[in-house]
Amino acid sequence: MDYKDYYSILGVSRSADEKELRRAFRKLARQHHPDVNPNNPEAEQRFKEINEAYTVLSDPEKRQLYDRFGAQWEEYQRAQAAGINPEEFARRGQAAGPGGARAYTRTMTPEEFAEIFGSTGGFGGFQGGRRAANEEGFSDFFETLFGGGQRARTGRERVRRGRDIEATVQLTLEEAFHGATRLLQRENGQRLEAQIPRGVRTGSRIRLGGEGETGSNSATAGDLYLNVEVLPHARFTREWDDLRLSLPVDLYTIVLGGEVQVPTLEQPVLLKIPPGTQNGKAFRLRNLGMPHLRNPDERGDLYVEVDVQVPTRLTAAQRQLFEQLRALSRPGATTQA
Repeated sequence: MDYKDYYSILGVSRSADEKELRRAFRKLARQHHPDVNPNNPEAEQRFKEINEAYTVLSDPEKRQLYDRFGAQWEEYQRAQAAGINPEEFARRGQAAGPGGARAYTRTMTPEEFAEIFGSTGGFGGFQGGRRAANEEGFSDFFETLFGGGQRARTGRERVRRGRDIEATVQLTLEEAFHGATRLLQRENGQRLEAQIPRGVRTGSRIRLGGEGETGSNSATAGDLYLNVEVLPHARFTREWDDLRLSLPVDLYTIVLGGEVQVPTLEQPVLLKIPPGTQNGKAFRLRNLGMPHLRNPDERGDLYVEVDVQVPTRLTAAQRQLFEQLRALSRPGATTQA
């Protein structure tokens, strides 16, 4: 196996700080991740190298060990087999292994994945769960320096955390308002009841810890992420936690004033319309919107926009009255007792 220059792999100098390392890793990971490059073995191998390099250089202890002994890995391997500890080897000016150093693994978290790639439901239709960053393990060079990577101590089988799984759930606006449950079924036939909290919106993600893919060799299971999609409503339009409603109001109430009934997602309320209200006027009804996701006891507002309904068919008597009103509204017109 060859010595791996982790600094060169990430394209950074040996004096690079944490911010530089992270910036380089995020850029390269976004470019070479297998989900972005399906069926591309070269990109997948490149991604493994990038992840391995960042795993070492972002950990101060492992970076120090790599800087001291990495280029002398062959001598280090022989010293490790001979039972020489690293400090003794350093005093001899050679490389010696840490012997019983604990196994080390690093998996890209869902949060880190989302930060790099965004929180949409995968790439190219990949919905069955995101691949872990170290799914195929670290290189033999890594294992030589740091004690066996993610492989189990018994045999060559991997101990691997289960993959995260994603699914999309669709809700009506009423379900998003009141909260809902969904009965999900896994591939093995097992059923799971998921609770959807009040106030979710399209784009909300619900994490069900440990409900993802089962881990191998007693490793922890992955998580299940539900991506919420709230369907359009026939009457209400949602703007974050506020709701908007276009309310038809007859011409006579608009001119003379009066009360109209306004539908909400709970029960109707009465709205007072002042005389002479203009078409399109919006009335704000506080705390009648959607619940806040993080604090359902608080709610957004409901904005009611007036939609004046002009009569299209008039009786002869109604038309005569409107003609009289028009005559009275002309300049210089006088009102007869």
